[in-house]
Amino acid sequence: MLTSVDPDVIRVLSDPLRLKIVTLLARETLCTTHLVEETGAKQTNLSNHMKVLREAGIVETEPCGRFTYYRLKPEVLAGLSERFAALAESARGAAENKRACP
Repeated sequence: MLTSVDPDVIRVLSDPLRLKIVTLLARETLCTTHLVEETGAKQTNLSNHMKVLREAGIVETEPCGRFTYYRLKPEVLAGLSERFAALAESARGAAENKRACP
């Protein structure tokens, strides 16, 4: 069932900037300054998006002096991937199942 996939995580990842941030963080741990440079977003806008990603449990922070580094929590994305893989497998079999109209 699609309801088995966390709708909050999907909603969070549906934003193009947040998806770009996640893609960047999949390659390396980055600080806010790096993310501003890479995305072209304003620092305040980026900070708001990072807050959403943190609250969804997708990223975690690491303070380093006056900077904050962000890294992905791969287990969250892996869990999401497993749920979508299960949905895809179910959909393969569903092509054979057709409910008759009343």
